[in-house]
Amino acid sequence: MPQDGLIGFDAVLAIARRGSFRAAALELGLSTTALSNVIAKLERKLGIRLFNRTTRSVSLTDAGRKFVDQVGPAVKTIHDAMDIARSQQEMPSGTLRINAFATAAREVLGPLLLQFLRRYPEVHIDLVTEGRIVDIVAEGFDLGLRSADLVPSDMIAIPVGPPRRFAVVASPAYFKTNGKPFVPPDLLHHACLRIRLPNGAIHRWRFEKDGQVAQIDVQGPMTLDEASLARIAVLNDAGIGYFMESDVRADIEAGCLVRVLEDWTPPLAPLCLYYPSRRNPSAAFKALIGMARQIAG
Repeated sequence: MPQDGLIGFDAVLAIARRGSFRAAALELGLSTTALSNVIAKLERKLGIRLFNRTTRSVSLTDAGRKFVDQVGPAVKTIHDAMDIARSQQEMPSGTLRINAFATAAREVLGPLLLQFLRRYPEVHIDLVTEGRIVDIVAEGFDLGLRSADLVPSDMIAIPVGPPRRFAVVASPAYFKTNGKPFVPPDLLHHACLRIRLPNGAIHRWRFEKDGQVAQIDVQGPMTLDEASLARIAVLNDAGIGYFMESDVRADIEAGCLVRVLEDWTPPLAPLCLYYPSRRNPSAAFKALIGMARQIAG
């Protein structure tokens, strides 16, 4: 949550950046009602309307646009000064905001983030998971977590987490009734759980072996956009699923799911914690980076 002295300015800038009261409220850690009250109070104080609001959209008024253009750089300067002051702390504290894919967050939550919080209980981690790739600087995040091949070239990246692979799995009961696929095209004759990407497109399952690449547009009874839902469906004999190995490793080891096409799922690019170059990082930021480097070896 922003500091009380800057909350009005931070609120205006967040809404202007996000284009939505709801999204800005989530970013700032406020309820939408509280955010609306903050904006209303600031508008009364200024004597102008900053936003045109309808039930479907939010946009800056001309006065609001001029206000944002003038206030934005000043607020950034103040936040930078506060970050410099915090960097003098010896004991890590405060909030670190991290943006990540949900699967990536699940992979590093236990080995990195929870270990970090146990070591530094005065630190709060605000972890935001979403499928889209965001500009972590523009969106106000301290760090991002993505696979190495998706990290912007101007960022500093630290590999974290174990080796990663996809896993194609189904329940023993499904395979007993329907048989197993032995090469990727066999999937076209099976019930598969389809995956919808954040942009709405259907994900083609990708395979590779001995330099041969195959992308299969599978068919099946359900289309899902959340791995936890797909896992439930597969565990209940609904068909074959395509997961990050880490999401179903325990199920495979317990015999609840059976893996196929393993020789067609080679290692993927490692996960990376990434961030822009920072002149005066906070003690909490430095501590998390230090722990990530230790894990990376």
